[in-house]
Amino acid sequence: MEQKQARWLSAEEQQTWRAFLTACHSLLGAVDGQLQRDAGFPHGYYEILVRLSEAPDRALRMSQLAEASTSSKSRLSHAVARLEERGWVERLSCPTDRRGLIARLTDQGFAALEAAAPAHVEQVRRALFDQLSPGQVAQLREISEAIEHAAEPACRAAAADLDCDGTDPLEQDVPGGKAPSAAS
Repeated sequence: MEQKQARWLSAEEQQTWRAFLTACHSLLGAVDGQLQRDAGFPHGYYEILVRLSEAPDRALRMSQLAEASTSSKSRLSHAVARLEERGWVERLSCPTDRRGLIARLTDQGFAALEAAAPAHVEQVRRALFDQLSPGQVAQLREISEAIEHAAEPACRAAAADLDCDGTDPLEQDVPGGKAPSAAS
């Protein structure tokens, strides 16, 4: 069996990689630290609350929520259990699939999200957007989308739109259809 030769990073690529890692860790640490300090919960919980707040009826199947929040199913299950203890999320049986569970944001959870959002957004602005020119913001988005596209399976976006029974809700005669996404 022929073994591929490693494609080592150039000195410039190595410096870029390390700068990227340091920037990611610093940014995420600052955002998580602010939420822990001011709201009493980590960024991972905030992301779950945001994803649920943007979903129709503030509810998503657990597998969809895991995918949308980039969490493993086991990590998400643990986080949702903690959010349930706070009364911010409830788990419901999927009406069309007995195996499926749906996470739904409660009014209390939405209130916690609303309370945390202003300071969180200010921290994101301070730590990221205030450091960049408008051109750099556009470049960062383009670069981030290219990295995301290369890292994800092609069917990920389509799977996120499936209902709890695996069907596309846009193909069903569902009153109200899909709710528009809210900005976070």
